[in-house]
Amino acid sequence: MNLGLLFLGLFIFLITLLLLFVLIIQLIRFAFKRIKFPKKLALTTIAGCTVLLAIFMYINYFFTFESIDRTFMQDASLPATSPNEQYVAKSYYEPYGGAAGGVNMWVEVTDSVTNSTKVIYYADAKNYVTLQWHDDTTLFVTNANLSKVLNVETEIYHENGLACKSLLMRNSYETCYQAE
Repeated sequence: MNLGLLFLGLFIFLITLLLLFVLIIQLIRFAFKRIKFPKKLALTTIAGCTVLLAIFMYINYFFTFESIDRTFMQDASLPATSPNEQYVAKSYYEPYGGAAGGVNMWVEVTDSVTNSTKVIYYADAKNYVTLQWHDDTTLFVTNANLSKVLNVETEIYHENGLACKSLLMRNSYETCYQAE
């Protein structure tokens, strides 16, 4: 996820919260002392709320796997080739948060016929990750309690469900799973 966008949202949230507090005080003064209505303050607070809503909508409904931070990407497993050799699955790690952080992992599948690559699995890395093909299109991803059997042509898994809610990814899968 874009860290800069989150910090911008937090900054705007704090300023909007302060403006809302001041606006409430001004509205109370307007009601009891009949001072002039604070139009600029009201408009600024409404604008801040609108920007916060836009950031929330963007983060929740316009997610793509292209937003994965690949700066410190590491291989998590050897490539696993499907029995018919059409697909090659590979998993990757990405540490986040420094010493107190964790590790995200994802699985990319490359289709040798169309020469395209897509992410089908994304979650926190819980343990050693393994990839095992059950048949030509079914891949078993082992990741502690977040293990999943996926049809690489029609299914994806995203631990917190952002990919499942994404309007941009809606046409790229038939079934999307998330952690319960």
